[in-house]
Amino acid sequence: MSSVVEVTQDGSVRVLSIDNPPVNGLGAAVRSALAEELTKALQDEGVEAIVLAGKGKFFCAGADIREFGKEPPPDTPHLPDVIDALEASTKPVVAAIQGVAAGGGLELALGCHGRVATADARVGLPEVTLGIIPGAGGTQRLPRLIGVAAALDIIVAGKLVPAPKAEKLGYVDQVVTNNANVIDAAKDYARAIVAGDKPFRRASEGTVEAEATVFDDVKTRIAKKARGFEAPYAAIDAVRASVELPIKEGFAREREIFVGLVDSVQAQAQRHVFFAERAIAKIPDVPKDTPAKEIRRVGVVGCGTMGGGIAMSFVNAGFPVSVLESNEEYLDRGLEKIRGLYASSVSKGRLSQEDMDQRMGRLQGTLEASELADADLVVEAVFEEMDVKKDIFRRLDEICKDDTILATNTSTLDVNEIANATKRPELVIGTHFFSPANIMKLMENVRGEKTSKETIATIMKLSKQLGKVGVLVGVCDGFVGNRMLYAYRQQADFLLEEGALPRQVDKALFDFGLPMGPFAMMDLAGLDIGWAIRKRQAPTRPKELRYSPIPDRICEMGRFGQKTGAGWYRYEEGSRTPVPDPEIEALVVEVSKELGFERREISDEEIVERCMFPLINEGAKILEEGIALRPGDIDIVWIYGYGFPRYRGGPMFYADTVGIDKIHETMVRLYKEQGEWMKPAPLLTQLAKEGKSFKDYAS
Repeated sequence: MSSVVEVTQDGSVRVLSIDNPPVNGLGAAVRSALAEELTKALQDEGVEAIVLAGKGKFFCAGADIREFGKEPPPDTPHLPDVIDALEASTKPVVAAIQGVAAGGGLELALGCHGRVATADARVGLPEVTLGIIPGAGGTQRLPRLIGVAAALDIIVAGKLVPAPKAEKLGYVDQVVTNNANVIDAAKDYARAIVAGDKPFRRASEGTVEAEATVFDDVKTRIAKKARGFEAPYAAIDAVRASVELPIKEGFAREREIFVGLVDSVQAQAQRHVFFAERAIAKIPDVPKDTPAKEIRRVGVVGCGTMGGGIAMSFVNAGFPVSVLESNEEYLDRGLEKIRGLYASSVSKGRLSQEDMDQRMGRLQGTLEASELADADLVVEAVFEEMDVKKDIFRRLDEICKDDTILATNTSTLDVNEIANATKRPELVIGTHFFSPANIMKLMENVRGEKTSKETIATIMKLSKQLGKVGVLVGVCDGFVGNRMLYAYRQQADFLLEEGALPRQVDKALFDFGLPMGPFAMMDLAGLDIGWAIRKRQAPTRPKELRYSPIPDRICEMGRFGQKTGAGWYRYEEGSRTPVPDPEIEALVVEVSKELGFERREISDEEIVERCMFPLINEGAKILEEGIALRPGDIDIVWIYGYGFPRYRGGPMFYADTVGIDKIHETMVRLYKEQGEWMKPAPLLTQLAKEGKSFKDYAS
């Protein structure tokens, strides 16, 4: 018996159970053991059939992605060889699937002659989410089992499918109830194959055909969502090979595409994101076993855009929520907006009326702060003014239970100052939701200098309960995301003064992969928010530092973005599509002249570098100051909070692909031209001098 494959026997059926916790990954040791045990079973005359299973909660979650891109290459046998041997077996092999069969795990099951799964199992080929394609026959066997169109949907989307749906499609043969023993069911299925009562099917021997247009149709359908990604289109080409080539040539073509992708920058970037997403939960001074407070009731202060979205996030996750507003008009307007958003989801078929009624039933509006007295957590979401927030926290401190956690949704303000307005600073934390809070997945959880470990553990756990991606950050102006955003947007303004126009800057950064450029983004968020922050900062802003007056001029015109129908762009009534405005472009040219700039041609490449490199430089400062724990944490903030393209891995990973030397040289030049704000971060200088990367810093 191998240490990673448990072998048992029931009559003439041998059971091979992968035992490689936590997810039964198909590392080299597992592949070797499976090949060895399959050979033994085929040679044993007492074995008539084989069941392939997984120990623990999972059948198999796929390949060990830590092997990808490694030198030397992984040890043999390779996964395609193991699966080919399974499929070629003269004795029937049946997969017993529980939990998850994903990626290489599903490809392993597709190489079997039958598949039995529990009703709650999920099966799929998510490789495209890692920048690659199935590389062990998945793009060739699946179309032969369920047809090209259905296979394309599964492979290109990269999502796991519930077992009952997979049974209907035809790549799971039998679903058993959740309390049944799936291994026993698989044994019975294997015996039925031996007896001739079930078919002995090799997936690769099936036929496949498709209309020529199906592939172009899929490309058209995914164009918006897959913009910039290589893997979804490569997957389409691999599935096309299943139609156009004999099976052996199809396998070879799939493998060729897979190998071409696995070491690509996009695949490396998406693997980095995969691991970074899992690392954010690891907080060095907050052990995994730190007790988290149970949150049963939640209070939200403010029912405006942010407060309403935050309330919906909790309600959607099953929490009863009381929303406090200062007057009846604001409360009614906020609750009606929430009701309208749910009603819209019902009308589009995304939510049932019953679900809407249940969610609204968990939501209570109030004008009395005392209604929050029994809440376990209260989230403040009022206007971004320190005095207002401190006053609210003083009141909450008096009203709420002694162990109630008080959280602020501030996006820039000092959480320590807010906490010190209370007698419970250890129970105060920042929970910076991103707008719209009921949709956006990021939560910047801001620890104050006195925030307790238990409070941190509670809020990090709560992030998951809400379906959010919680990243722990420290206190500074703007925390991680908005502090870096300021450096990015500042350069966008300076580029306008020097010769660019808003539409050119936005297009260059959209083409880079962002969902929208800085000016369209400001119009969406509301220009008045940034204006208020700039006015607050004005008294302490050093006079010698470069500052662009263009955004302030636009706000002085009463143009606050989409909400007023005009900002950096114009907006037709009922439309969110930005329309370039000659009035703003004339203002840009006028300010250039006032400031003494001779306008020049600016390339898209310069726009990207000028916006991205200062952003990365600010990220380096944040790392040095300990505001973020890891470069990967910054990457996750920017991917989930600002739409930084996942296939570039986030700004810090992107920096490594560009080269720290190049970024440092650019920052040295900008420092000479623009002054102290552009001074290269000491960490950036150190890495450039030592020829290292942010990846080296993280390790």
